[in-house]
Amino acid sequence: MGSAGPLGFGAFLSMHPPEEQFALAQRCEALGLDSLWTGDHVSFHNPLYESLTLLASYAGITRRIKLGSGVYLLALRRPTVVAKVTSTLDALCGGRLIFGVGVGGENPKEFEACGVPHNERGARVSEGIDVVRTLWRDTPASFHGRFTRFENVSIDPKRLQKPGPPIWIGGRSDAALARAGCQGDGWISYVVQPERYAQSPEKIGRAAEAGGRGLDGFVTAHLTFVTVGRDYETAERSWVRTLSSRYAQDFGPLARKYGVIGTPDQCAEQIGRFAQAGCRYFVMNPIGDPADERAQLEMIAGEVIPRVQKGA
Repeated sequence: MGSAGPLGFGAFLSMHPPEEQFALAQRCEALGLDSLWTGDHVSFHNPLYESLTLLASYAGITRRIKLGSGVYLLALRRPTVVAKVTSTLDALCGGRLIFGVGVGGENPKEFEACGVPHNERGARVSEGIDVVRTLWRDTPASFHGRFTRFENVSIDPKRLQKPGPPIWIGGRSDAALARAGCQGDGWISYVVQPERYAQSPEKIGRAAEAGGRGLDGFVTAHLTFVTVGRDYETAERSWVRTLSSRYAQDFGPLARKYGVIGTPDQCAEQIGRFAQAGCRYFVMNPIGDPADERAQLEMIAGEVIPRVQKGA
């Protein structure tokens, strides 16, 4: 886990009108990025496309780039249906799906809307992962859990990847790290500093060891909020304005703690700290005016990533 192999880089896109969305997705592939990501909420402060539907729309207009959910709120859905949708999506995209899952919880109203008790979300995610993997693998499948029970059920066609699309666990809490170690093929963090990130692989490893799992091929990733600009101060103002609007809270105090902000050299140096802390895969979320997202992607791919790779 962690140090072997080259760094990976993906792009997390904001919401745009369909034609613009598709053009940006295709541009990410042309820029040589490794993956394309979308967030997930049923109800949120701002409009969002449904995540797996959006990834399915990318499947037919791209050929190489991997498609990731960052992260899918599994507790809000029936895992049997999720197994069917993700199996279909993996088949349609040619085995390019990365299934990132997480607990969520910052918006309790969406749990209420889905009829899911907020305090059950962790248990539902853990069980839901097992349900999805069982249905991906077995024909027929049976499962006897707390929330889901069935006998001799088949979901076909099966996923293309074997034993299944990699499941990356999202989060930064100790519970999320334990889930990553016990159930994940990878882990993706967000809103942490490099010092905290560096402590997390050890916690994941302990959980895996306790569960009798190996972590060969395990991926350590980070969702990175990036604003590239001509100077730090201008980029910081854009970063704070955009994220404060997205999450309906003041991100001003968080910019210098959690942002990747500034000139290409400054951004590369900040990302490099995470690489030194054990991160091997960066999901880059350009932060700013949606009209400037393509320009941000061009600078990230053309100016920031080469600097990070040179310093790795």
